[in-house]
Amino acid sequence: MKKILTIVLSTALLSGCGLYKNYERPADRISTEGIYGAEQSGDSIGFGDCNWRNIFTDPQLQALVEKTLAQNTNMQQADIAIQEAEAYLKCAKLAYIPSITFSPNGKLTKVLDQGTSLNKTYEFPVAISWQLGSMGNLRNSKKKAKVLLEQTKEVKLAVQTQLVATVATLYYNLVVLDENYRLVEQTLANWKKTLEVTKAFMKAGYANAAAVASTEANVYSIETNLIDLKNTISDLEFTLCNLMRETPHHIQRGTFDSWRTPAMVSTGVPCRLLERRIDVRQAELELAAAFYDKNLALSQFFPGLNITGSLDWTNSLGGTVVNPGKVLSAVIASITQPIFRNGALRAQYKVSKLEMERLTLAFQQKVLDAGLEVNTAVRDIKNAEAKKPLLRAQVESLTRAVDATQKLWQSNGSATYLQVLTAQTSLLQAQLGELNNKLASVVSTITLYQALGGGVD
Repeated sequence: MKKILTIVLSTALLSGCGLYKNYERPADRISTEGIYGAEQSGDSIGFGDCNWRNIFTDPQLQALVEKTLAQNTNMQQADIAIQEAEAYLKCAKLAYIPSITFSPNGKLTKVLDQGTSLNKTYEFPVAISWQLGSMGNLRNSKKKAKVLLEQTKEVKLAVQTQLVATVATLYYNLVVLDENYRLVEQTLANWKKTLEVTKAFMKAGYANAAAVASTEANVYSIETNLIDLKNTISDLEFTLCNLMRETPHHIQRGTFDSWRTPAMVSTGVPCRLLERRIDVRQAELELAAAFYDKNLALSQFFPGLNITGSLDWTNSLGGTVVNPGKVLSAVIASITQPIFRNGALRAQYKVSKLEMERLTLAFQQKVLDAGLEVNTAVRDIKNAEAKKPLLRAQVESLTRAVDATQKLWQSNGSATYLQVLTAQTSLLQAQLGELNNKLASVVSTITLYQALGGGVD
């Protein structure tokens, strides 16, 4: 028996040594060289390595993020998924341990009409079963379970980074809408003054009813815009409340003055993206799981070994009652080698290899996509910063134009109400454009932070 086991195990080890390799990243297929394009950086530490609290310094925003991470249902579901994966891993580890069963039983028998006494028989059997499975099967099952556990942890981190970015984006959208609302309110107040002046001019014969009606219509239009803005603000507030698993309520927030564009927006060494970027790590973990699936498919070609042992204390020996009882022991070993399933096993193994190739390509594409997102976000930040002084100058010029037009119109009527309307409308559009450019800069910075794998504690 010992010789048979030695021969079988030695043969399996020699032929199936590939089953005991660990996953390694395909370095010849995955490269980060030039992945950031024109935004390549050689810094060892990049923007994505910063803690999110150092990026989003507004205390009210920090409180919202903390509450969301603590109460969001997706985060809690991710925690439960991790516990499930840990349980699966424990099952895979326990597969190495033999199972032991103990099933005592007793029996009373008597032959009727013969006056014999009761026969009392008993058994106290202990059975030990050790199913080793095919060569490498248990090991690769355990390795895959570890990979799946890492995947569930990455899912939680992905949820966290997404929540941090989403809450920050919604927060600064609300800040912009507040400022937008203030500008429109200010414009409405100016137009109400213009309406009063126009009515006075009509009484004096310098304006007609058409001018008054047009000015009134513009006032009503602005008031309608204010109602729409209120509705949009409420929608964003309720969205934030939903993320925090709270009923709809007002969200306390600051102003744009609290935002500071980080001085360090370097992208960092490209290879760091493979460790920091959550979706890139998830893609690689899927590839690693496929690697162990391939090994599991390969392991089906090798023999499986089952060992069963039993120890029994009984007084029933071949139908004869013997007192006191005797000890019986037995050991059985069996080897199962697939013979007629080779066609199916080969097909399954081929499928597992093709799946590995598919996931390798998916991993490559995910790395390229990540690099593109970083490059695009950096470009957008630069564009927003380049437009900032130009938009400020435009607002200042149009402010002077509105002031001059109103003075001309109110003093000698050399400017018409249409010129005043055009000047004020152009100023409002320019102010909103400057405001939206600020938001674009903030959102692009948040996008870059997320694209570099930021948002994880």
